[in-house]
Amino acid sequence: MAYRMDMPPKEAQKTERLFGTDGVRGVANVYPMTAEVAMKLGRALAYLIRNGPHRHRVIVGKDTRLSGYMLEQALSAGLISMGVDVEQVGPLPTPGISNLTTSMRADAGAVISASHNPYQDNGIKFFWRDGFKLPDETEAKIEELVSSGEIDNIRPTATKIGRAIRLDDARGRYIVYLKATFPRELTLEGMTIVVDCANGAAYRTAPSVLEELGAKVIALGVSPDGKNINHKCGALHPEGLSKAVVKHGAHLGIALDGDADRLIVVDEKGNVVDGDAIMAICTGELVARKELKKKTLVSTVMSNIGLERAVAQWGVKVVRTRVGDRHVVDEMRRNGYSLGGEQSGHLIFLNHTTTGDGTLAALQLLAVMCRQQKPLSELASIFQPVPQTLLNVVVKQKKELGELPTVMKAIKNVEQKLGSAGRVLVRFSGTEPKARVLIEGEDAARNEAYAREIVEALSKALNG
Repeated sequence: MAYRMDMPPKEAQKTERLFGTDGVRGVANVYPMTAEVAMKLGRALAYLIRNGPHRHRVIVGKDTRLSGYMLEQALSAGLISMGVDVEQVGPLPTPGISNLTTSMRADAGAVISASHNPYQDNGIKFFWRDGFKLPDETEAKIEELVSSGEIDNIRPTATKIGRAIRLDDARGRYIVYLKATFPRELTLEGMTIVVDCANGAAYRTAPSVLEELGAKVIALGVSPDGKNINHKCGALHPEGLSKAVVKHGAHLGIALDGDADRLIVVDEKGNVVDGDAIMAICTGELVARKELKKKTLVSTVMSNIGLERAVAQWGVKVVRTRVGDRHVVDEMRRNGYSLGGEQSGHLIFLNHTTTGDGTLAALQLLAVMCRQQKPLSELASIFQPVPQTLLNVVVKQKKELGELPTVMKAIKNVEQKLGSAGRVLVRFSGTEPKARVLIEGEDAARNEAYAREIVEALSKALNG
């Protein structure tokens, strides 16, 4: 079946882009994640948000990485130097910044985080005043302003310079908002929940929300030291969470990533339940309550074919997009859909939020469990995945796959072997120097062998 690649067109590759699939990202204190670039990004954003004589405000948050201090101050300095006021909230989940941006009527929001990446990395991503991530054309304009020097000489003085303040009640505001998304007639009393916050941005908010809704909470990954974010914990490493769920006899486990915009859960038996399964469960509930708009679910090309089979029983159509939660959101907004997400755990409930929110998604799943009075393992059984193998290979360069004849030959060879019973997906990461190879087919062992064929071809073609 068809393959695809998430690469920009050739003309867009002539100059190095700052923005990837989810903001600007890289090794902290190495270009582009330097204080100098962060300041320029702040100045560019400030220039674009000006839309009247009033004082403009930007909400700035971060996760728990050591380098967050450096980038927070640099980004804020850039904004302030252009006459924009900054409200710093400290460590707070990415969706919390989106929520505060809209609820406080700010002009934009900025998050300093590299999400699931190791602590050495960091990133910067922006939200517009409506709480949604910036469209491609706005990111392109910011890149142009950063590189062109067009705004270098715009220097407000005297009282027109911006200022920075700390928003001390940001966490409380976000917790109140999250609890309001959980049905008022339900409670988590009697439930034991293990939550792994990945030593990241949700280390205070997620346990508090669950406790305030009545659950007994066993919290893991809530001792950030600036270097342990995502380290053998959280959504990328749910092994410890699985053991803790079984050990404590919990009803389920919740694993968030570093900036808490995505979710992986573990059932009462210690089995991992990914984003596809969660989407299937929530789709069934929304259909039953007649709340799934246009009976359509939006997912990406990475989602398992088992998701389409699971939701077909309710007459639900699955629309697929490119990888990245922003593409899912764009499709949802464009066509008026209400539920979408990624296999990796970015889940978007557009009736409640404008971006992926791991804690909010967990609350929606918990609401299904409470209403149906069924264990998670039983709910998840409606989703039967087709075996998938995903392999990553570090590459020195990224090219159009069509320019790599040996890679194309390997892809076509595997497609012929799989026939109509499987599919091949080859794409380049938008946040890391890696190529990703996904093979989906009924035989797991063969999937592995096929994926290695393509990985070997990629490595030879792109690494010399």
